[in-house]
Amino acid sequence: MADISALDIVVLAGGISHERDISLRSGRRVADGLNSLGHTVSFRDPDASLLGYLAENRPDVIWPALHGASGEDGALRALLEQTGIPFVGSRTDAARLAWSKPTAKTLVARAGGATPASVTLPKETFRELGANSVLATVLAGLGLPLVVKPAQGGSAQGVTIVTTEDELPRAMVDAYTYADVALIERKVEGVEVSVAVIDTGDGPDALPAVEIEPVEGAYTFNARYNAGETRFYVPARLDDSVAAAVAEAATTAHTALGLRHLSRIDLIVDADGVPWFLEANVLPGLTETSIMPQAIAASGRDLGDVYAALARAAIEDSATGL
Repeated sequence: MADISALDIVVLAGGISHERDISLRSGRRVADGLNSLGHTVSFRDPDASLLGYLAENRPDVIWPALHGASGEDGALRALLEQTGIPFVGSRTDAARLAWSKPTAKTLVARAGGATPASVTLPKETFRELGANSVLATVLAGLGLPLVVKPAQGGSAQGVTIVTTEDELPRAMVDAYTYADVALIERKVEGVEVSVAVIDTGDGPDALPAVEIEPVEGAYTFNARYNAGETRFYVPARLDDSVAAAVAEAATTAHTALGLRHLSRIDLIVDADGVPWFLEANVLPGLTETSIMPQAIAASGRDLGDVYAALARAAIEDSATGL
């Protein structure tokens, strides 16, 4: 095994997804943290030269900071597995499960987690059965308000909160812009929280929950990545018993999906203190305004130390076949 006191690390960032710019910002932050500890870091875009570069240089570990399909749907991870080089984050099968929001909801519900009632609609079904009759049936079954989102993807792209019947058709169009399958979910009213989960070898550890309060409207793409558009409370303003339930719900989801090393679990806490699972992110944003860095800081840990510990965990897991 490589000398883990001074690792040769390739940080992957960029890609061709809608979240390329966010990935580049995340990757630079990871690289800065690792560089500050004396590790040798190469910053690479996953382009046509990547696999040849990895085969020739064989770094100790790969640190993907790729958001969207290019880094989270499992395809690139499958290729990384074939190289035999350790990499940080979930393996292919788990990434594919989490990438599909309907699948993730089903698995978390089977593990005992609460998740809002929903309907999953492929674009073809929407067209074949007629938009008007489909939407009328959905409204009769789920009621209002609703959340409409692409069944795959992140950063709130294509997500709409629907409060009136007239808003639903446009929300479907917006969701289908980003994916061929849309998820229509009953909106749970409550406190929106995100929980970063890390595992450096001792089992999944839920960091302090981050409460999200957009200054105006919903927690949109712009609100996520532009400073000043969202208020974050770290830790979330929850009673101790509710905070414990939120942490348990996050680790339950992380485990049910078979995730590895790090994840971000998004939840809504209702008026009764029940945490409702919304979705899981296998590679959370790591920018200056992202949830996970805030949670790491709130836990009293250094960002660079955590990123290096995750790299070491990837090496250990590779050596033991995990």
